[in-house]
Amino acid sequence: MAAPPYGGSTDDSAEDYSAAATVIRFDPPLPLLRAPVPSSPGAAAEPPVLAFRDAASWRAAWDAAEASLVSQCEAGARSGCSITASRKCRPPWWKGLFGAAPTDYQERERCEEQEMAACLEAAKEACIKFAKGKCIAPFRDARIASEGLLENTEFDVWGACSDKASTTSLTVHNSQHSVSRCHTRF
Repeated sequence: MAAPPYGGSTDDSAEDYSAAATVIRFDPPLPLLRAPVPSSPGAAAEPPVLAFRDAASWRAAWDAAEASLVSQCEAGARSGCSITASRKCRPPWWKGLFGAAPTDYQERERCEEQEMAACLEAAKEACIKFAKGKCIAPFRDARIASEGLLENTEFDVWGACSDKASTTSLTVHNSQHSVSRCHTRF
């Protein structure tokens, strides 16, 4: 009897190795938030800069980043507030030494609910301020491509050259560069 092939047995059928059984389908890639665009017209030596497609995509990226940071911050705050409320509302350690009355768990639960609500309210404001502070630095100096600029890149991003009828001046906001031809390389 022959030894089984590496990783399998001798009675494996050809069906186990079909494309349908072995190919893993992945979701299509998400489009880039920012695309490389020329930093200046005719400056081949300069590296491209990254720019958002338009102001709406910049705003959508800001909102998504801010919402994600707020959500993560609030999740961490819930854990911290839970621990803090439990510590504030537990009976003092020395009460058990003198045989005091048993702990009233309903009163402790009410105390913890009040402490949690107060803590979460304070944390919510702090999380919003934190998220805005973290988003300002990367988004403040971000470039936004103006109408038609991406038609002149050497990169095919967002299907930019599909509309070649655009005749508007092409600039990257906050710079003085303009270009006017469309040539796409793959």
